Amino acid sequence: MSTALRICPLCEATCGLTLTLDGSRVTGARGDRDDVFSQGFICPKGASFGEVDADPDRLTGPLVRKDGALQEATWAEAFDTIAARVRPLIEEHGPNAVGVVLGNPNVHTMAGALYPPLLLGALRTRNLFTASTLDQMPKHVSSGLLFGDPFAIPVPDLDRTDHLLMLGANPLDSNGSLCTAPDFPGKLKALRRRGGTLTVVDPRRTRTARLADRHVAIRPGADALFLAAIVHTLFAEDLTDLGALTEHVEGVEQVREAVRDFTPEAVATACDLDAAVIRTVARELAAARTAAVYGRMGSSTVAYGTLANWLVDVLNVLTGNLDRPGGALFPLAATAPAPRPAGPGKGFALGRWSSRVSGHPEAKGEIPMAALAEEIETEGEGRIRVVITVAANPVLSAPDGARLDTALGAVDFMVAVDPYLNETTRHADVVLPPPPPSRSAHFDFAFNNFAVRNQARFTPAAVPLEEGRMDECEIHARLILAVSGMHGAPPSAVDDLAIDSTLAKAVAQEHSPVHGADPKAVAAQLSGATGPERRLDMMLRLGPYDLVLEDLRRAPHGVDLGPLQPRLPGLLKTRSGRVELLPAPIAADLPRLRAALDAEPGGLVLVGRRHLRSNNSWLHNAPSLNGGSNRCTLQVHPDDADRLGLADGKPARIAAEGGALEVEVEITDTVRNGVVSLPHGWGHDRPGTRLAVAAARPGVNVNQLLDGTRLDPLSGTAVLNGFPVELAPLP
Repeated sequence: MSTALRICPLCEATCGLTLTLDGSRVTGARGDRDDVFSQGFICPKGASFGEVDADPDRLTGPLVRKDGALQEATWAEAFDTIAARVRPLIEEHGPNAVGVVLGNPNVHTMAGALYPPLLLGALRTRNLFTASTLDQMPKHVSSGLLFGDPFAIPVPDLDRTDHLLMLGANPLDSNGSLCTAPDFPGKLKALRRRGGTLTVVDPRRTRTARLADRHVAIRPGADALFLAAIVHTLFAEDLTDLGALTEHVEGVEQVREAVRDFTPEAVATACDLDAAVIRTVARELAAARTAAVYGRMGSSTVAYGTLANWLVDVLNVLTGNLDRPGGALFPLAATAPAPRPAGPGKGFALGRWSSRVSGHPEAKGEIPMAALAEEIETEGEGRIRVVITVAANPVLSAPDGARLDTALGAVDFMVAVDPYLNETTRHADVVLPPPPPSRSAHFDFAFNNFAVRNQARFTPAAVPLEEGRMDECEIHARLILAVSGMHGAPPSAVDDLAIDSTLAKAVAQEHSPVHGADPKAVAAQLSGATGPERRLDMMLRLGPYDLVLEDLRRAPHGVDLGPLQPRLPGLLKTRSGRVELLPAPIAADLPRLRAALDAEPGGLVLVGRRHLRSNNSWLHNAPSLNGGSNRCTLQVHPDDADRLGLADGKPARIAAEGGALEVEVEITDTVRNGVVSLPHGWGHDRPGTRLAVAAARPGVNVNQLLDGTRLDPLSGTAVLNGFPVELAPLP
């Protein structure tokens, strides 16, 4: 028996694990008490690492479709097939004949962070679809418009704040999102122990809401109205105080005028809240010594998602809590570019191009995932004929999965980088399975950009690759070579090109640590046994902390880089060089929100929910996680159940514009009246998959209730919460 360290890749908390090994088999996982970030915290997902790692349904080698069926093949045969099929289709129909789909687990690996940008560069397609337009794109868009950089996302300073206002988030079950914080529950409890205040705005009385000082049971989809009324109250009662931000912000008076109509009384009906509650929340926020406003899925995947996310940071600005300790701060990751001098930037633009069929404007270079099916189905120039998915299962995660399921079955060619045959990858012509996570090195390129404390941690592979397996980074590199016309070149060529390109730009930038150096000389100094490790070493050297990869190797439990620090105005990339508090696209969308003041809410609306033992659709095949509270039931308030004649544990029919489902009813007062809740990621009942545990308890696909027409117009994000449904009992 032996042990090895590993950063958990199963959610955004990125906790450090200590794995117990019996040879090459992971027999247990516990929290790493010496980890500089997580300090021993572990959740049920992390504890199941060994079970997930050894899942017998994981593919152990590539599959290639022959005579209509997927069959085992060699790696050489798989990449030969890709090269022979993809390049001719691109040459005949152009680069936009390829659609690339990136899923949530993609950002949990080194390969997923390093190679998709290179794949997109090689393909030159504009057809990029990611999980962001099913989740977080409103935050990227609002941050891009406010700060000039869609990745400049402030996070609540959980360890130092005195007041946290949280909307549409349930971190006691999700472990946090766009806020990387191991032991989020412990941090919230510590906030209250030190005399701080936690206010949770959520239509469900979640585990997080039960912990709060104040639970505001808002009507789903009304978060932007609620926040606008708080902003109005701050202005009306002279409670704004920008403090040190004053000289770095423009547009305050324009915001005052923009929210003039959103009084607490005006929004009360739509929010189904008493106006006095809204005023109290506003006054408590303004009175707190330090405070942070934080919103997530429930305030993003709604009709006014971008406006809600914009208002979150408007509140942080108006109370002087943006970019100060105890407020909302911008992390500085070890692999982020070295800070540049303050000054105007290029800004952030929306709609640089539009989707071919429905004309959806791009956001951050992406097209809405909800548009993928129509881009495959609709004939004409630019039709998607080749689909490449990386750790994605949009048949379950996107609206109208049945339509997409049919569309994927009709593409000319499909490649999937995925360890499973799931509801999406079963359509692939070639499946390239990465090895289990214990066989891969790990560094969190993505999540450190949202971490509540600056740190850097690297863990090498806990056990060596088995014979016949291929490292995930090599899979990605060979895929890039196969689709770019360089098939047969060594995979190291991809990393070498990336290093050469990055260093050529870095030596020309005045604020770069290697400004004026010879790029070849810098490249020669890079350490690392593999191309990905050399790229990590390069990014650390170009970063803000004067680190190299060897520093992380010498600190197996991580390097603590300290609490978050103020970063304004240096990180601003707006054309003005200031926080632009009322960007033109936001101002143009506000009349849509204003019209919602006159809408009469009525009928049932649906919200999703998270489970502690789940992460979207990709952890339902672990026996220890597929049970207990992790159930696909429709939660209904007792009053609604009584009115509709529903019985606990009995089936009901739920319907919306995308279709109807039969689901088991769970009567509970944890969901407010007028609202029903069904978790996402279920629906494991399609033939041709290899997910035995998930298929035994398939549940239903909540996104089949949607037809894909409900989108937040600024971000293209699917409206997955707060949409109307009809509900009736079944015999």
